[in-house]
Amino acid sequence: MTAACYRAPALGVFLLLAMLVSGVQAQEAAWQRAAMPAADGPLAIRLVYPSQADRVDVEDSSFVFGSVGDGRAAVTVNGQPARVTRNGAFIAWIRYPAESPARLVIEARRGSERATTVVTVQRTERFDPPATGPWIDPQSLSPRGRVWWPAEEALPLSVRASEGATVSLVLPGGRRILLSPTGSPAPVPAGLRAFDRDTARLRRPGRGDRYAGAVRGLAIGSLGPVLGAERATPTPVRPLRLEAVRGRDTVRVDWPLAVALLDSMPAAVRLDDSGASAASRDGITTGRAHPGATYHWFFPAGTLAQLSGRINDDLRIRLGSATEAWVPLAEALAQPAAVVAARARVDAVTVTSLPDRVSIRIPIDYRVPYRIEEESRRLTLRLYGASGNPAWIRHGPGDTLVTATDWRQVGSEVELSFQLDAPLIGYRARWDRNDLLLEIRRPRAVNRARPLAGRLIVVDPGHPPGGSTGPSGLREAEATLAVALLLEPMLTDAGARVIMTRRGAGAVGLIDRVRLADSVDADLMLSIHGNALPDGVPPEPNHGSSVFYFHPRSADLARRIQARLVEELGTRDLGIARGDLAVVRPTWMPAVLAEGLFMMWPEHEAWLRSEEGRRRYARALKAGLEDYFRHRSAD
Repeated sequence: MTAACYRAPALGVFLLLAMLVSGVQAQEAAWQRAAMPAADGPLAIRLVYPSQADRVDVEDSSFVFGSVGDGRAAVTVNGQPARVTRNGAFIAWIRYPAESPARLVIEARRGSERATTVVTVQRTERFDPPATGPWIDPQSLSPRGRVWWPAEEALPLSVRASEGATVSLVLPGGRRILLSPTGSPAPVPAGLRAFDRDTARLRRPGRGDRYAGAVRGLAIGSLGPVLGAERATPTPVRPLRLEAVRGRDTVRVDWPLAVALLDSMPAAVRLDDSGASAASRDGITTGRAHPGATYHWFFPAGTLAQLSGRINDDLRIRLGSATEAWVPLAEALAQPAAVVAARARVDAVTVTSLPDRVSIRIPIDYRVPYRIEEESRRLTLRLYGASGNPAWIRHGPGDTLVTATDWRQVGSEVELSFQLDAPLIGYRARWDRNDLLLEIRRPRAVNRARPLAGRLIVVDPGHPPGGSTGPSGLREAEATLAVALLLEPMLTDAGARVIMTRRGAGAVGLIDRVRLADSVDADLMLSIHGNALPDGVPPEPNHGSSVFYFHPRSADLARRIQARLVEELGTRDLGIARGDLAVVRPTWMPAVLAEGLFMMWPEHEAWLRSEEGRRRYARALKAGLEDYFRHRSAD
């Protein structure tokens, strides 16, 4: 717009807009106030978190919340003021006592009336360095326990010890291995890194108390075969000793570590989760980039792989020339090494068009590990430890979804790529003997006027088991079910078919929820939750609405639901996030987990107690689903 054609609006327009905005804000404030009735009763302190059964993982400060019976009361925790709301709920951000167990004194006052509750809670054990002299943090020794390692590969060692010390590992024969300072900053607790919006709290100065070293080709102690029966006492006759010397002072600790060298002939394993707990059996073994990391690979039962190391109950398998994954020991069975001695050959590929999917059959010599990577209109299948010979890639007649297929050899990996004519909405893969069957889901037509018509939606009221509890005692499982039961008729009135993962208070396993959505061929899965923060994350600046997804194809669904939650509930926009959560990992359909409100924030808990707050939550979810399908109709 040029300056010549711009005309300033009349003052009355600004006044009208201001009145409209203030009217909307007043309307929002009215329903929110109605959702939180005033409590006017005797003082009665009910501490919800932490309880004496909880173990609090906190550096210096964290939250305490519960209820007091009267919204006019003043509450302190160890003399530090708490925020009290009209319904008598309170939440406090306090500096935690350094000792463990920590003693928390909660005091409520209203006029001359007093009430006091004292609770002691255990803190997660942390090493507190002494003020003077050298020291070693025994909790920081890594690795520890049983290790099976290739003789030609260095085993990294790390420890935290006093700055400026000379730190060395003394082997049973007297040989010393020097550990050098790394200058690394102190690690940030996982909860803070994931959920704190104040990035300044995530920056830690570099420190000289982190040391690292390595051993190579050294057997320490006595261990059995890597997949055989373990010896009862895997420690060396003479334990490893770690020393830190500073000036004339020396401190020593034993390092509980036994190392066995792997044979030069590679061992092999077959992955099968039948040895896992019943609650986690889904025919898939998950792989991680390092022990304790997030899931990155999903290996179907029967996958064969070369074993390249073990630390305690985690096995390391070799996927390619430069790629390795860690899998649970309980989900691996020993196999003759010869089964993976040679690369598997990938032969001619057949693409078959079916009414609801495209089925791709990929013959392979044996069940190699693989990974599927997705883009908006492309799937890439990466087969590890394989060589390609797909002289023919045959497409059946009439296919309009997979428009092109290609392959290439990348080192010891075969990559097959499938170009799509429509945005990807789902896929799945399984073994049929030694053929890998990859199925790509075909999108269904969407009616822009009624975008939910004909959709099959699995609605999952999150929890039980588990779940959080609000300051006045509302359980997350109760709140999510109430929202889901309001959402269900909204969706059916819009033409959708709805399947609920639960309708009562009984517990439903995470794998069972995902398996249900997959078995009914759902168009998408929506899991409803109420949020909470981990210890040490301040709730005042970090509460709001957020939606989690795992696969890229679900990001648009998460984004559209998030926008509607913020609009309808008037909450802070925490954005969307990729989260490693079981109910958002199904691949046959888009799936998201909505954290519309915070159970631990008093106002949000009150909204979840009210019919209007639950209805608004449900209405936002429905609107987000409509936006998503309506947008899909334009693709």
